[in-house]
Amino acid sequence: MTMKALVKAKPEAGLVLRDVPVPEIGINDVLIRILKTSICGTDVHIWDWNDWAQKTIHPPMVIGHEFVGRIEAMGSNVHDYKKGDLVSGEGHLVCGRCRNCLAGRRHLCAHTSGVGVNRDGAFAEFLSIPVTNVWPCDEKIPLEVLSCLDPLGNATHTALSFDVLGEDVLITGAGPIGCMATAIVKHAGARFVVVTDVIPYRLELARKMGATLTLDVRTQSIADAQKQLRMKEGFDVGLEMSGSPDAFRDMLTNMCHGGKIALLGILPPTEIDWPSVVWSGLTLKGIYGREMYETWYKMTVMIQGGLDITPVITHRFGWADFEKAFEVMRSGESGKVILDWTEK
Repeated sequence: MTMKALVKAKPEAGLVLRDVPVPEIGINDVLIRILKTSICGTDVHIWDWNDWAQKTIHPPMVIGHEFVGRIEAMGSNVHDYKKGDLVSGEGHLVCGRCRNCLAGRRHLCAHTSGVGVNRDGAFAEFLSIPVTNVWPCDEKIPLEVLSCLDPLGNATHTALSFDVLGEDVLITGAGPIGCMATAIVKHAGARFVVVTDVIPYRLELARKMGATLTLDVRTQSIADAQKQLRMKEGFDVGLEMSGSPDAFRDMLTNMCHGGKIALLGILPPTEIDWPSVVWSGLTLKGIYGREMYETWYKMTVMIQGGLDITPVITHRFGWADFEKAFEVMRSGESGKVILDWTEK
């Protein structure tokens, strides 16, 4: 039995649509019929075949890791689900045996295998993952939103790493995850939320997601934003989502003493003023993935409680139009881009 799938077939730019075998399932696995997927920046790196992709991806391989679907089949050891259940899933498979896994800190496992990165992924009609990676979904939440739970989890893990109730938050990078984080910190009670970027389209998305101020840092400064908001001591919490050294340095100089920064953007080797970090008593925390599964619980409950991320979903395509979908995603003039696997 075969299925349609988007495959990184060769070590070169682009993807191809192929008929590939439906994945087999082991006794602890679940086979999911994919309904909708969303495109991640990681998928764009794989399409572009950049340096990271060349070192990480081993073609041929089905890519994609953001998805929602219904259970089609289960291994003999799976008893908590039934055929037809609506599910998404954690894209990081952990070893289960290292110190962090055994201590319940699975998001810190040093031996993770990524769906659509290190093993076949979700841009296909079917996906097989271990039952321990399955997340049951609320049928009342729109499928498009459920397909974005993976990046929403990145945003949730980052945004809630530090207390934001009543705090002033600076977010550098208005990509989809930065925009989601904007809505989350507002939902969690932040006072001022300032978002920076250099792409006007994405700054407009951040405004729709609840930003107090958005700044095009090519022409506006964070220091001026503080004056406009009558802030006196700098930002309490920083969320670095851009991967830009200049943005990170700007953030460091605009934090209050004792400020806290969560770093999700993948920065290249970056020179910063380390004495100022020490003298200001700043806390820096690296973020990778989602906490398993506290983050999944929190983002589900936030959506049920009124968190709205739908403005960040900007484009929709059938799976056969994947090239157009990736073109839009690569342009920077988009938020989340959805692929529908139930229609061409």
